Amino acid sequence: MPPQQPLLEPEEDTAYDSSEKVVVAVGVEDEYGDDVEAPPFSWKKLWLFTGPGFLMSIAFLDPGNLEGDLQSGAIAGYSLLWLLMWATLMGLLIQLLSARLGVATGRHLAELCREEYPPWARIVLWLMTELALIGSDIQEVIGSAIAIRILSNGFVPLWAGVVITALDCFIFLFLENYGVRKLEAFFAVLIGIMALSFAWMFGEAKPNGVDVLLGVLVPKLSSRTIKQAVGVVGCIIMPHNVFLHSALVQSRQIDQSKKGRVQEALNYYSIESTLALAVSFIINIFVTTVFAKGFYGTEIADSIGLVNAGTYLQEKYGGGLFPILYIWGIGLLAAGQSSTITGTYAGQFIMGGFLNLRLKKWVRALITRCCAIIPTMIVALIFDTSEESLDILNEWLNVLQSVQIPFALIPLLCLVSKEQIMGTFRIGPVLKIFSWLVAALVIVINGYLLLDFFSSEVNGAVFAVVVCALTAAYVAFVIYLIARAVSFSPWQSLDRSKGTSTEN
Repeated sequence: MPPQQPLLEPEEDTAYDSSEKVVVAVGVEDEYGDDVEAPPFSWKKLWLFTGPGFLMSIAFLDPGNLEGDLQSGAIAGYSLLWLLMWATLMGLLIQLLSARLGVATGRHLAELCREEYPPWARIVLWLMTELALIGSDIQEVIGSAIAIRILSNGFVPLWAGVVITALDCFIFLFLENYGVRKLEAFFAVLIGIMALSFAWMFGEAKPNGVDVLLGVLVPKLSSRTIKQAVGVVGCIIMPHNVFLHSALVQSRQIDQSKKGRVQEALNYYSIESTLALAVSFIINIFVTTVFAKGFYGTEIADSIGLVNAGTYLQEKYGGGLFPILYIWGIGLLAAGQSSTITGTYAGQFIMGGFLNLRLKKWVRALITRCCAIIPTMIVALIFDTSEESLDILNEWLNVLQSVQIPFALIPLLCLVSKEQIMGTFRIGPVLKIFSWLVAALVIVINGYLLLDFFSSEVNGAVFAVVVCALTAAYVAFVIYLIARAVSFSPWQSLDRSKGTSTEN
């Protein structure tokens, strides 16, 4: 047998090696428990399963979402808080389906897409997912760079902030060597910093509690706020996050030969994901209401973006015990750093899953980081001179995210509905219909964003022809994915010797 290359792992690529997984067995009942029924609820087990949902929730708190929050608050006031709540619930449903797929099959979404789609479709899905990841990473890195510029009083330029943010890859690699739980604890600290920072801002702004409650409970929508409403829903579902969550749940050691153990894992993951997104919803509420209280109905409401938000906050609320500009900067930095690291994490799974690259994880992390940092550095150098140009760039990146959403949602719903893949854990007809309705709503909303954007941005006959040709190819591929979901036949053999509950 020839010697292995030093950068290759001996086994087929998996989300986690067996030595990396967290053991969740607790007590005698785990040795002699029922094969069919899940064991009784245990707080200790809930704690052991807690982690993946909070890593997943960071995508709901990235700089792109924070910008959507502040613009929604400044332009629409408290009137779209109800929509933020329902959008978060829709996001929770999608993420629970992603977790369900990962737990029941023992494989994550990218791996299953590699197996279930023909080579040409698999490559297209991979390229689209990588584009979505790069676009998201640019937003997150730029958000971190803006925060670093704020906290350095403008001393560190945007491009230098991008370089500093790029180094977070080494933090990630360092923490990963100490185990999954250490990595999850690090992200928990960053989420705590965000919660504390934005709660402090909430306390400084003192929004009216009754208005906030009415905004959450009473639906309101006007023609003036339709664009912000669409943005609130459109930025909740992140394509790479759907892939990420199906891999994160495999960090726990689960006996998949026992249906009761699989159901137990699904129960605990549902609880911790719901708690995680409840925390993210509260943090988003803090940001939205601070800007609603300070800028709704003012002349500058339409001009507030991520770049100048800190300056406007400082002018409105002043210094206080600790200048609100720096509180905003700390919260934004925590959001940017946490989301860029989870983006690196997602990139590992996406690349390894679609391509079955048996590279060491640190090699994949460096490749993923370079793929995002190089275009981000170019963007920082080009757009550093103008706040307006950065806002335009952000709009284009939001469009890029919107384009990719069907390429995550449709394969997910296709796979999680099939008994050949999920066994007894496939979703039932009612949940299937509801899930497809949610996916259709999200896709239509993002389609509206695309039409609105291109109708105002596309100029010139040549550019229009190119856009029309790309749109036709895009629509054709989406139709192909939907048609395959309706009449699904696996591309490869259904002989799955590992990971599927049908063979339990």
